Amino acid sequence: MKVLALDTSTMIASCAVLEEDQVLGEYSLNQSKTHSENLVPMVKEVLDNLGLKIEEIDIYGVAVGPGSFTGLRIGVATVKAFAHIFNKPVIGISTLEALAYNLPYNETIVPMIDARRDRVYTGIYTWYNDTTKTIMEPTVLDINELLDMLEAYDEVVVNGNGSTLHRETIKSRLKDKVRFSTMGNNFCRALSVAELTLKKYRDGYADNFYSLVPEYLRESQAQRDLKKKEQR
Repeated sequence: MKVLALDTSTMIASCAVLEEDQVLGEYSLNQSKTHSENLVPMVKEVLDNLGLKIEEIDIYGVAVGPGSFTGLRIGVATVKAFAHIFNKPVIGISTLEALAYNLPYNETIVPMIDARRDRVYTGIYTWYNDTTKTIMEPTVLDINELLDMLEAYDEVVVNGNGSTLHRETIKSRLKDKVRFSTMGNNFCRALSVAELTLKKYRDGYADNFYSLVPEYLRESQAQRDLKKKEQR
């Protein structure tokens, strides 16, 4: 059972290939090119190096958000196209759940993705029975509102670009209660998306590639601007 998983929810594009419980390859890239330019060549390079063809993949997984609206659309559209063409199952994975999956610790895990204007996309997770358990569903919060909530916890570990952006604020508010992720686990890794995809597939879950869509959690700036014009 081979899994190909993608993440394009931030500036870093990532893809990974699993075969059962063995990691075959992972490729992550942060550069100025858009995901539309480098994603498919990245997938091709990984598969070529592994001596695999895209039609040999059994399951496709993709991070569906929250995150960059444009990036998510590219990643989801790419995986949906693969699944449609080769008639293979596809599974969408929360970017925040995949971030939490990077940190297999028993304490409270709080991934944060920058949502601009001092807000973060976030959720609260813990590790239970060899996988993540959701304590608070994905949402978007002002960083100080989130920290108000986290002050009730004895210990938290945080990751994601939102945690690096607001690092000093988090440290000043949570002090010794907080631990920050290492750099390598501070972005949504396609490997985590792939592992969660395989777990969900083994549990009998799969998405419909026609109806799979990104989970934005809030309207894009263009949509908000349009609503403002309509209300005038």
